[in-house]
Amino acid sequence: MSTWFFLTILIIYFLCLFTISWFTSRKANQNAYYLGNKSSPWYAVAFGLIGDSLSGVTFVSVPGNVATQEFGYMQIVIGYLLGYFVIATVLLPLYYRLNLTSIYTYLGQRFGKNAQKTGSFYFIVSRLVGAAFRLYVSATVLQLFIFQPWGVPFEVTVSIVIILILLYTYRGGIKTLVWTDTLQSSFLLMGVILSIIAIAGALNLDFNGIIDTVRNSEHNQIFFWDVKAPNYFWKQFISGALIAIVMTGLDQNMMQKNLSMRTLPEAQKNILWFSVVLIFINLLFVSLGALLYEYIGVMGIDAPARTDHLFPILALDYLGVFAAVVFILGIAAATFSSADSVLTTLTTSFCIDILGWDVTQTESGKQKQNRHIIHVLFAVVLLIVIIIFNAINNDAVINQVFAVAGYTYGPLLGLFAFGIITTRNIMDKVVLLVCLLPPFICYYLNMHSKALFNGYQIGYELLLINGILTFIGLLLISSSNSNKLVQS
Repeated sequence: MSTWFFLTILIIYFLCLFTISWFTSRKANQNAYYLGNKSSPWYAVAFGLIGDSLSGVTFVSVPGNVATQEFGYMQIVIGYLLGYFVIATVLLPLYYRLNLTSIYTYLGQRFGKNAQKTGSFYFIVSRLVGAAFRLYVSATVLQLFIFQPWGVPFEVTVSIVIILILLYTYRGGIKTLVWTDTLQSSFLLMGVILSIIAIAGALNLDFNGIIDTVRNSEHNQIFFWDVKAPNYFWKQFISGALIAIVMTGLDQNMMQKNLSMRTLPEAQKNILWFSVVLIFINLLFVSLGALLYEYIGVMGIDAPARTDHLFPILALDYLGVFAAVVFILGIAAATFSSADSVLTTLTTSFCIDILGWDVTQTESGKQKQNRHIIHVLFAVVLLIVIIIFNAINNDAVINQVFAVAGYTYGPLLGLFAFGIITTRNIMDKVVLLVCLLPPFICYYLNMHSKALFNGYQIGYELLLINGILTFIGLLLISSSNSNKLVQS
């Protein structure tokens, strides 16, 4: 199939995003950039969060991983329900009561400026590496099937993607992203649903046939009960709840759009509906994986060495024009949604938490210019990290880097939990030092857990251990005095 055909689809898709940006960013001020003028409809935010939470990693990897993980991923997704309930009933009321723009301002009000900067630091590191990894996965697919046949270097491909993202985000910020993310979530959902329809057509399956094929698949086991295994149900369920809390409720990227709604009840409604919808969406992705493996079994096609390549290869080389178009639209949505909101929220956290800007005051022309410069600089940093990933060219190393970035959510969990659960104050000047140690301890435990714990393999519960270690460290530098031990 012509690469010009695929490129035309991408151009049309981008023009849709740019049109939305043009309408939403006209006369946009800093209130529109940071909080969408506090006028975002809850249903648009809820639907747009789908694209934020899934990304290209979900779109490409989850179906392929069904071969090794079966439907076990759903154990984590079920745990999300508990996590989102905690967000709706504990965290969102706190954020709205304090009228926050950056959620790490809470840490500054509760403990001091160093705690606020520590929270922002961990968010920036986590999101930069995480967004780079997700965008790297999506861009690799675009490179392999569209730009590489033209001899376009990977660095140029990624640069083009990031420049396009900059064009529709740097002015409107959250006000624009609420609506562009809604469009991208639509294409992501359309991508998975229409891909299932395309495979069903190739296998001559009606709706009941799809259900029966998934139900009878050798890969459809959801629940696992081996206590020592990393996919043990209760480990996955509790970890899923914690992942939702830290990667949504304690993450500026996911919370900023939630804080752009008029009222707390609207924000709570958004999160609770989103948590339910996410169950069904992820069930579609693992079902798609089962159908993909059924297809290659029936057609006698060898599975690719990398499971991430299964869906792209079948969609673009075997399932026809319809499936190819659907896949390209889906991966385009995943590619842009992987990074667009990240640039805005990284800029927000850096300006408010690190630089100490007061965004409740009228923005000067100079400050607006600096905000735009910071937005662009984060795009450059994101590009550099992705190029480093590509230079490493080792999936095992890159996955380790991504995993280490995930460890940085543990200190955020510990900081917020300590602030909410206790009334104690901490030595603010040493909080960063205390929060640096737990991720390294957790990395060591993860690498040597079988030897240390008689065959027990630590899984996602490492996040809980990380948070507990941080909590203990904060307890050691705390005091019950009513005044802070050390003022910033």
